Amino acid sequence: MSKQLKPKAKDDFFGGDEPKPRAAKVTPRAGGAEADYTAADIEVLEGLEPVRRRPGMYIGGTDEKALHHLFAEVIDNSMDEALAGHATFIGVELSADGFLTVTDNGRGIPIDPHPKFPKKSALEVIMCTLHSGGKFDSKVYETSGGLHGVGISVVNALSSLLEVEVARSQKLYRMTFERGHPKGKLEDLGKINNRRGTRVRFKPDTDIFGAKAAFKPQRLFKMTRSKAYLFGGVEIRWNCAPELLKGVDDVPAEATFHFPGGLKDYLAAAIHADTLVHPDIFSGKSGRNGAHGACEWAVAWTADADGFLSSYTNTVPTPDGGTHEAGLRSALLRGLKDHAERVGQGKRASSITSEDVMVGAAVMLSVFVREPEFQGQTKDRLATAEAQRIVEQAMKDPFDHWLSGNPNQANRLLDFVVDRAEERLRRRQEKETARKTAGKKLRLPGKLADCSDAGLDGSELFIVEGDSAGGSAKQARDRKTQAVLPLRGKILNVASAGKDKLTANTQLADLVQAIGCGMLAQYREEDLRYQRIIIMTDADVDGAHIASLLITFFYRQMPRLIDEGHLFLAVPPLYKLTNGTKSVYARDDAHKAALIKSEFNANAKVEVNRFKGLGEMMPAQLKETTMDPAKRTMLKVVLLADDRDTTADSVERLMGTKAEARFAFISDKAEFANDDLLDV
Repeated sequence: MSKQLKPKAKDDFFGGDEPKPRAAKVTPRAGGAEADYTAADIEVLEGLEPVRRRPGMYIGGTDEKALHHLFAEVIDNSMDEALAGHATFIGVELSADGFLTVTDNGRGIPIDPHPKFPKKSALEVIMCTLHSGGKFDSKVYETSGGLHGVGISVVNALSSLLEVEVARSQKLYRMTFERGHPKGKLEDLGKINNRRGTRVRFKPDTDIFGAKAAFKPQRLFKMTRSKAYLFGGVEIRWNCAPELLKGVDDVPAEATFHFPGGLKDYLAAAIHADTLVHPDIFSGKSGRNGAHGACEWAVAWTADADGFLSSYTNTVPTPDGGTHEAGLRSALLRGLKDHAERVGQGKRASSITSEDVMVGAAVMLSVFVREPEFQGQTKDRLATAEAQRIVEQAMKDPFDHWLSGNPNQANRLLDFVVDRAEERLRRRQEKETARKTAGKKLRLPGKLADCSDAGLDGSELFIVEGDSAGGSAKQARDRKTQAVLPLRGKILNVASAGKDKLTANTQLADLVQAIGCGMLAQYREEDLRYQRIIIMTDADVDGAHIASLLITFFYRQMPRLIDEGHLFLAVPPLYKLTNGTKSVYARDDAHKAALIKSEFNANAKVEVNRFKGLGEMMPAQLKETTMDPAKRTMLKVVLLADDRDTTADSVERLMGTKAEARFAFISDKAEFANDDLLDV
């Protein structure tokens, strides 16, 4: 969850002494430079070789996200069959040997000879040729998730082994590929009854993704379930080898997904624990998967949590948004302003913007359009201009009717959004360039020793435990850029405390006031008063506990502070090691033992002094070891994008209300405990 940041010497950045400039001198070779550049230097990559040479151009890289994108490409083909009305079920199976299998009961990939390549089956052409498929002509698929024509062929190119089985016209066919190349001809396996469709079984190539590359059951499970929510007409069956689920929570070995309620069911499950501004979810759908496009949505506003917007185009996730999201924002803003006019609140609502409407909004949006245009091969952002009109027109009248039919809910929502707009305007008025002036307006905590420079760049807030440590830190700091806020003892554990306790806690109120950016849905990056927030606690178990409580507070109440890279942990020393005139500092016992061996002679008598806390350190020592940017070591607190659910579960287990979960963790890890803990 953290990574170490160490200062770099000048030579680390510039590679040593800067060379003196000198005049360029070119000596022409005999025969001219063009003699060294001939037709033999022009390399032609055929078939799927470009994909293996430059996988990032097709799937965005070779990391874990790109690896799982292979699954998305395969299941999207099966979903396209379901959306077109030809498939009713999809099967997803993850085997212990690392192979992933996706099966559907659709029409099956064509196996007859291709008109342009009569010696090859259509299946071989599709699997081995970029920009081939049945989705360029809307006669075959009215809407589809993959129009680039690179999906399944890219999966084939990046798999060590891929096997396709096709059941058509009561006959079964099979073809096997190795790293994009056919291992043989299309096999006719004979007559088969009661089966049709396509089965793709593949394993990612470790030459491309690394020796330890493997699908994560948690990620595949969520991707599979989301597809079922996006199209209520399909049943998706999940199966995972039990040995892959050891230590994995909330992922069953077998499951069947079928959600007739679609996105409304999805959203209800996602926000079941949140307090809503209004009790009902605004949901609906319009059109069909045809020429004019279709749209489905579900929206709710949460009162005390950050919102989210998850959008999809033809069942493909679009995490970077696009034109369909713009249409939704416009429809919600226009509908709420029209409602304000109807109830005589038009002037009050005149200042609200789409951003105010989206504060606290939890949104699921799915559109189906013909021939969608995306930015990038991985389809992260929709660029089709028509999608904005489709969504806006689809949602306008239903939203008006929903607001008119629920006047009490509509008025509560209007008040909530207007409050967000007024708060935004108030923050803008309060914000001034001079830090001292801003400090007076904000009525900053009395114990805060603020920095004198007005600019954000380079500014730091040190959060320290106790007045004694605060006194040393205030003397050790650089007054221009470093501020110090002492806190008294251990702060409230926000993971187990109620909202009332959180609101009434003066220490946390002081901390929020000093940082200035607000919490949860009210967080505003532009109002942040310091570039770095640094937790500086004693280098012992109590200090680690206080640091854990503070990290939990920021994780629960200011997650964007972590996402934007502003939260750090100081690394103060626990020991001072002295021999004669030489002194060095050690972070912990292991570091102490290493320094005694590396920094002192074998027979030297080393005096070891243990600091009881930051307050015991002289200001000069604290500056030298912990606060000086040129010498200190810090830990940056980060949330790994691919491991957020695991992090949330760990925080809840270790810091939440269930004491038995903590006891189980301590029991499991007891063998790793150090006997020194008993002395603290």
